[in-house]
Parts: sequence; structure tokens; C-alpha cells
Amino acid sequence: MTRTETNPWLNRFAVFAALNTVVLIAIGGLVTSKEAGMAVPDWPTTYGYNMFFFPIRLWNGGIFYEHTHRLFASWVGFLTVILFGWLMARESRGWLRKLGGLALFLVILQGVLGGLRVVLYRDQIGILHAALAQSFLALLASIALFTSGLWPRIAPAGVPVRVRNWMIAGTGLLFLQLLLGATLRHAHAGLAIPDFPLAYGHLWPATDPESLQRINQAHADVTITAFQIQVHMAHRIGALLVLGVSLWITSRVVRALGTGSLFARGVLGWQGLVLAQALLGASTVWTGKAADIATLHVVVGASCLVVAVLLTLVAARLSHARPMRFETSGPRGARRVQGAGAPSLQPTHPVATPSAQS
Repeated sequence: MTRTETNPWLNRFAVFAALNTVVLIAIGGLVTSKEAGMAVPDWPTTYGYNMFFFPIRLWNGGIFYEHTHRLFASWVGFLTVILFGWLMARESRGWLRKLGGLALFLVILQGVLGGLRVVLYRDQIGILHAALAQSFLALLASIALFTSGLWPRIAPAGVPVRVRNWMIAGTGLLFLQLLLGATLRHAHAGLAIPDFPLAYGHLWPATDPESLQRINQAHADVTITAFQIQVHMAHRIGALLVLGVSLWITSRVVRALGTGSLFARGVLGWQGLVLAQALLGASTVWTGKAADIATLHVVVGASCLVVAVLLTLVAARLSHARPMRFETSGPRGARRVQGAGAPSLQPTHPVATPSAQS
């Protein structure tokens, strides 16, 4: 079977797999929002049944959300196996085949982590599980970009290297914020502070024993700890940092490239997602962590990361300076120049040789 860099149907399948992963993250977010992660206490079985044959009549309450999450995760794993096999069979670029192998490894690891989260009942595993889900989605989206017809057409265009560096910094900060968000959710700290933009009426809430006692007297149904309040505040500070840095990056990119640049428009779109994410974060508090708002907050956060990763990859390709190569073929007294921004044919001055000088 011939390998090639042009595989339209492979690209469509990679996009399909990435979109299904977004749905999986949404279902996972709904499981956490509904606090249904332990609704099924065994793994890999479901109440002793093979999970693929668990009776539908028993899909009640939290079991519905958790079992659906497991089945859809299996579906995404199946799609990843197909994607890996397709890449190995038809993709000519070795580095891209390795990315397919990495995707397969990550989806297997993700499934194992999800099972261990249930068996060992460790919130730390749940945090790692959530972070890995974001990374896996970003990897699938990158594979979709690399297999697209757009990727070969993105040529070095003199975009400053600093634009790429800005996007790398923004993407890294965004990933750290999502990691903080996963910690907040699995530490059950989403409503550790029930007001916004203030925190218990102050810019920074007190966490001394007396203050915690007053807080918990007002919330008899739960016990709020100093750690939960601190994680919640760290997430708020992280959100401000992401918002401020993204606005700075967007303004710098627009200033450097102009609003007519397609890349600048992409960055503006990303900025819109970040603003929507900030509003959803505030709405999560204002609505008492309504499941639909909290889940949408997770999905938009993942979308922010994916768009940031793709923009970073495009920026790296646009700013890549290809070395100029000179070919001696062509009319005598001329040399061919290859490289970004170079003319295809550049006349040169005759060079005197010893024989000519004699």
C-alpha cells in the first residue's frame, strides 16, 4: 500500500476522532458536575456485568452518567486504534506516524487512569485523568491539522519569531490554569467561595480557624477547608493572569500583523473564547455550580487550549526561516535563490577569475 502525505479521508477521520473527544470531555465534565464519578464502584466491570452488556433498565441516576462516560470512552479508544492503523498504513511522514502511536498510548493510559480513579478512589488520579484528557484532545487536533491540505500550504511568511514565542507562553499558562481547574473540581472546591467577584465580601478571604468555623456554620451540609478556599482563589488568580496575558498577546499580534492577517483573526477568535470562558467561570459561581454551566465551562476551556495549540503550530511554521540555497543551474551569470521572500532568479555580477585577469 502506497504511503503519501495527501490523505483527505484520513484527515476527515482525524477531525471526527477529535470532535468525539470533545464530546467525551463534555460527558466527563457532566459526571464530575453531577458528582457521579463513583456511581459505579467497580472497574472494568459495571456492577459485576461486562460493561458492554450492562442492562439498560439499570441505567438510573448517577449510573447513567458514569456508565455512558465509560462506553463513550471505549468508543473514542476504538477510533484512536483505527486512526493509528490508518496513519501507519497510509501516512508517509514518519514523525506523524509516531504521533499516532503517542495518541494510542495516551488513550490507553487515560482508560487505565479512569479505572484506577474508581478502584483506588484517589482525587489525585482524577486530576491527572482530567489533565491527560486535555493533552490527548490537543494531540488529536494537531494530527488533524498535520493531515489537512492546509498544512502544506502554510509557508514561511516573515512572521516574527516573537509571535510564536508569545503563543507558546499563552498556551503553557492556559494549560496550567486548566490543571488548576481540574484540581478545583476534584477537590470539590467549586463553591468553596460562593460569591464573585469578592470572596466572602473581601478581596481575599480569611482562612483562620475562627473564620472557617463561621463559614461552615453557614454551610451545614458541607465542610469547607482552608485548602479548598486557597485552591479556589488560586484558580481565580490564574483566570486573571490568562485573561490579561491573552489580551496582551492579542494586541501585540494585531499590532505586528494587522487585522487583515488571517492569523491575527484566528488569535482574535481565540481571545473571544477566553473571554467566554472567563464569563462561564463567573457564572458557575453565580448559579451555584449549575451542572450545564459547569460542564460548558470545561468544554470551552478545552476548546481554548486546542485553538491555542493549533495557533502556536501555525505561528511556528509561519515564522520558520528556511535557509537560502543557491543553485548554479540557469543562464550564465545568474544564480537561482531559494528561500522565504527571495526572488526565483537573481542576476549576479561577473566574478573575475585568474585566467580572465591574465
